[in-house]
Amino acid sequence: MNGNVRRCAVVALFVVFTAARPFAAQVAFEDGLRRHLDPLTKDERPGLAVLVARDGKIVFQGGFGFADVAKKAPVTPETKFRIGSVTKQFAAAAILRLAADGKLALTDPLEKFYPGFPRGAAITLHQLLTHTSGIRSYTGKPEFMARVTQPIAPDDLIAWFRDDPPDFAPGAGFAYNNSGYFLLGEIVAKVSGQPFDAFLRATFFDPLGMKDTGIYRNATPPPGMALGYSIADGKVTPALDWDMSWAGGAGALYSTVGDLFRWNEALFGGKVVPAEALQRMITPVKLPPGVDGMNYGYGLIIASISRLPAISHGGGLNGWSSDLTRLPDQNCTVIALANALPPVAGRAPAAVVRMIVGRFLEGDIALLPPQEAAAVDKKTYADFAGRYDYKGAVMTVTTDGGRLHAQLTGQPRHEIFPRASDEFFWEVVEAQVVFLRNERGEVVAAQHTQGGATFRAPILREAEVKRTVAELDAILGQYRYGPSAVMTVTRDGDAVFAQLTGQPRLSIYPKSATDYEWRVVAAKVSFAKDAEGKVTKAIHTQNGQTFEAPKIK
Repeated sequence: MNGNVRRCAVVALFVVFTAARPFAAQVAFEDGLRRHLDPLTKDERPGLAVLVARDGKIVFQGGFGFADVAKKAPVTPETKFRIGSVTKQFAAAAILRLAADGKLALTDPLEKFYPGFPRGAAITLHQLLTHTSGIRSYTGKPEFMARVTQPIAPDDLIAWFRDDPPDFAPGAGFAYNNSGYFLLGEIVAKVSGQPFDAFLRATFFDPLGMKDTGIYRNATPPPGMALGYSIADGKVTPALDWDMSWAGGAGALYSTVGDLFRWNEALFGGKVVPAEALQRMITPVKLPPGVDGMNYGYGLIIASISRLPAISHGGGLNGWSSDLTRLPDQNCTVIALANALPPVAGRAPAAVVRMIVGRFLEGDIALLPPQEAAAVDKKTYADFAGRYDYKGAVMTVTTDGGRLHAQLTGQPRHEIFPRASDEFFWEVVEAQVVFLRNERGEVVAAQHTQGGATFRAPILREAEVKRTVAELDAILGQYRYGPSAVMTVTRDGDAVFAQLTGQPRLSIYPKSATDYEWRVVAAKVSFAKDAEGKVTKAIHTQNGQTFEAPKIK
């Protein structure tokens, strides 16, 4: 760790500048933020660094919790974190800089850089940048977690995913895709004639004074790095340690809140790429009609926070979570970096950024017009009642006393409020839903928008598979998915969940008493029995591959 860091259990370390806001408002904001985040330190939890800036000036930065829990080394604004997919905007900016210099074109096919790559003649750099190439993301391969702790050469990683079946034809869909951004990082190296990290340092980091940012190398971590942790069942444990050779242009950078502030000021101040290129970064890709997707530009997501326009990107890998957000109308940057994933409850960076925006910009938010529509016929609410397939979960919509409520699997029930006749919004979270009707006026789907992403969730009308308690209990337990990966199957009532080491717990849905499927990914699992009727293994199918996972507990 950095020798300048005092190894004592401080409550928090703050550097506060008050000139940009009235004193009373600044104090109230700081006090509220401290009350929210101080428990990280008091409870000896992994930490969080935050920074808030407006009009090019830092108005608040601070550290909470611990960079090293065992040594009680506190997080400070100088603590370095792995930032995961926040890296993508750096890869996008590198491609745009090379394009501005005439060294490549966004219409160039992947074939130009990787001859013989499947469908490479039809896949463009633009499609790699916007997740519309159809290439399948290598981080979704079932054996990824079993491999990710060991180093890999870039060409070997590309060879590992290049022949996977595509998700869709180039340009025909949208799927968030780490494979595309890994390729982009390597294309930067090919075109510039220098390694990806060297190009970033010479082109961006050194000129902008970003001395605490770089590609993370497990063998030689930089001084002042936090350690990564996972929180499960309230317990803090060291996280699965990815070898960042697996991340490249998709997520291999480390940084600090101060350096990311410098980056945002330079990017939106026109010092990183030309104005036209910046506009492409913040313009959502146009998708074919009816295609689910995100308001994704080049390495940036265009959404809103508390109804204020926001341009952002988050990042997450085992032990690390990040969020870098710009509110252009307020000329405001908010950053939160954490060294825990799964996170400390209520302290995920994206949630902290939303909380900060709500408090810091409460005056701007108060000036926004009301959302709720007054004249909506509540008799139509019965049309919306039902269960909707949210892929990773089910949203259940119910009516109660002239009000409409929605509940996602495993979450509390919340009231949703009308914005128009078939359009509703949540007050507890930045999310909207439009109920879609067919030509007969029947509700057939819900179109959900949240965090810059929009997807269609069809109403569920099929009969549920009925399973006995004995059938449910028979499949519960742990299954060996690889040398360091275990799938744990649990249930809550008749709802069944599967959790792979280092990944979130997800619902799996029955096709029969022993056959289940995920809806958040195209995968299924069958539980096989021996001659005595005892479940002995899981048979997993995904990406055209099938393998057996013996039951170990």
